[in-house]
Amino acid sequence: MEKMEIDYVGELPLANTEKIPWVSQRRAPVKTALYMIGLLTVLFSLTMLPPMAVSWWYGDQQTVEPFAKAMGAMLALGVLCWLPVCRFKVDLRNRDGFVVVVAFWVLLSLLGAIPFMLAEHPHMRLVDAVFETISGLTTTGATVLSDLDKLPRAIVYYRAQLNFLGGMGIVVLAVALLPMLGIGGMQLYKAETPGPMKDEKLTPRITETAKNLWFIYVGLNVICTLSFWWAGMSLFDAICHSFATLALGGFSTHDASIGYFNSPLIELVAGFFSLVAAINFALFFLAWRSRSLKVIFRDAEFQFCMVIMIGIIVMTCGYLYLSGKFPLWESSYHGFFQAASVITDNGLVTIGYPGDWPFEVPLLLLLGSFLGGCVGSTCGGIKAFRFLLLYKQSLRELRLLIRPTAQIAVKVGSRPIPDRVMQAVWGFYFLYVFSYCFLSLAVATTGVDLVTAFGSVGGCLNNMGVGLGETAVGFSPLNDTATWLLSVAMVIGRLEVFPLLLLFLPDFWK
Repeated sequence: MEKMEIDYVGELPLANTEKIPWVSQRRAPVKTALYMIGLLTVLFSLTMLPPMAVSWWYGDQQTVEPFAKAMGAMLALGVLCWLPVCRFKVDLRNRDGFVVVVAFWVLLSLLGAIPFMLAEHPHMRLVDAVFETISGLTTTGATVLSDLDKLPRAIVYYRAQLNFLGGMGIVVLAVALLPMLGIGGMQLYKAETPGPMKDEKLTPRITETAKNLWFIYVGLNVICTLSFWWAGMSLFDAICHSFATLALGGFSTHDASIGYFNSPLIELVAGFFSLVAAINFALFFLAWRSRSLKVIFRDAEFQFCMVIMIGIIVMTCGYLYLSGKFPLWESSYHGFFQAASVITDNGLVTIGYPGDWPFEVPLLLLLGSFLGGCVGSTCGGIKAFRFLLLYKQSLRELRLLIRPTAQIAVKVGSRPIPDRVMQAVWGFYFLYVFSYCFLSLAVATTGVDLVTAFGSVGGCLNNMGVGLGETAVGFSPLNDTATWLLSVAMVIGRLEVFPLLLLFLPDFWK
């Protein structure tokens, strides 16, 4: 018997769409994209309300207007996209999911830049405003702004809110809401979430999966905020740094970042929650459901990731002490925080980093940022699970050299990994490294020195936000062409290469 293909229209499984009169046999991907982008844009416009409330709370009425105008523009655009196709019944498939996600990220980067351009302080150019917005939404933390301590509170909060929304992915939030409108979201979820095992769900319904992840994410933000507040931050700083830390976004409220507070306790809290945010959020859900942390500590990817991270942290602390940069205690907490922050692609920094630190330490941490953290976390980078699979595949190849006829499977724990996953991992690894080299050389051709080019692209592609050379303390020295290239690098890193490159593949549109 021929295998029956199941597709999803809304939440209804259909074996034969010909039986449903309103399902067109000729699909309308443009209508689907307009419908989805319109709804998502209307949803995103509501995120302008919190910054407006912050402006009102601190009595800064001048900053209300930029956010109000941005909200009006988003609402108008969203309605204009949605209204012509509002009667269209959405049939969201895999291809549409990738198109909508990429288009929405590009659109959000432009619309989210409006407050930065309309505000009197800072009054940013388009290229800088888009770069800052993309950096926030992709949780990169690279910034072209200076004098953060003098910026209006609403602008500072807005930057942190961009980190918060990008942390778990604003599209994943939409997945939790769209079924209320009768629209299935599995295709958006697969295009947005990081990692090679995208078809696994915590619950039978993708909506419940997205909701559970967001509940965990918000709950951890509350705990992190209270921890920062207890450690000595003001409530405003605690909220903003919590958004930056759990999202691994790196946007601070001060030019000196975490170093502004000069507090060992705050650095320890920030380092701890950076490591927490690098853990697969699905493990938190399973631990909560089973009422035991054993599920986390038994996870093979978690064990592999923590071994590497602890090794790099120990090396960082040891080198800082042996080089004479800091005494033992300062080397310990500075090294712990900074290593945890950079490896997990958080990007918050402490006193003197990276300019005044021995060059070997920032270079080590930049290389460590390619690891990122676990699949299903808010970090960037290649992810520990992929490195674990590549490591096991390397061992498999060595054993096959000894016993060529042996049947040796790549396993994580007791679970064999399908060849399709291994092929995807190798393909991703090649495209990721190729993108890094290509973008680094492209930035270098704009007149940037090689250290700055490779360091800046590494910081942006890994969504880590801290560069080397001229961008060690900020990305404002770069020319416009380099800034646009780094904006592209941040989106490629956040969407993990495939969704963006698929749009340039002719077969994708056939």
